[in-house]
Amino acid sequence: MFTDTHAHLNLDPFYEDVQPYIDRALDAGVSKIIVPSIDLITSERAISLADKYDNIFAAVGIHPHDSTDASDEYLHVLEEMLKHPKVCAIGEIGLDYFRDYAPEDIQKRIFRGQIELAKDKGYPIIIHNRAADADTYAILEEADYFNAQFHCYGSDEAFAQKVLKKGALISFTGVVTFAKKVKELVKTLPLEKLMIETDCPWMAPIPHRGKQNEPAYVVEVAKAYGDIFNVSLDEIARITTNTAKMFFKI
Repeated sequence: MFTDTHAHLNLDPFYEDVQPYIDRALDAGVSKIIVPSIDLITSERAISLADKYDNIFAAVGIHPHDSTDASDEYLHVLEEMLKHPKVCAIGEIGLDYFRDYAPEDIQKRIFRGQIELAKDKGYPIIIHNRAADADTYAILEEADYFNAQFHCYGSDEAFAQKVLKKGALISFTGVVTFAKKVKELVKTLPLEKLMIETDCPWMAPIPHRGKQNEPAYVVEVAKAYGDIFNVSLDEIARITTNTAKMFFKI
């Protein structure tokens, strides 16, 4: 059975009618789904989905794009949300210097605050890092906290080895099914440090490229791992799911 470690089922078009996506995921062998958040509203939605479905777990947090809208009491609200038994992580959080959606100083402040909360409460973090390797690493090192998943990994091999050495984990999306550079990168990494994800509704894998992504398609990411490592699909499922279970404590 597979675990999609990053599916935005708390966003449109999923949230209002999520059942068909859950059904197709289960039919495809996807037994667990982590739903990350981008703000307090989607955090509440993630928890609502986790309440309704046994196979869904929630991550709560403020995305760097949404950091300018974080209320003064956002950390208190997130801390209360962590009390829910199916909240398994803080995320997705981090830095994004590729899009000019929020000033860098605000992104850093919100990122630091959430890392400290995660460290204090003992929760893993799901990191969004785009064109911000140096600052992302510096902030994690400053906090001395690398209990982290670098989701939708888009940096180079040197950075991957650097964060893996600190104890972080990495996950790839459907891009691994069609991007030669990503395939070559994955080949250099230890399989036991990798997880799989869709990042749906984006990043659809081959043979669904160009369409709306969904959790059932995470199996295509697993197949790509199998081809890269020359390992059976069952073994990929076992390894990546065990890694996800240990990381998220689910």
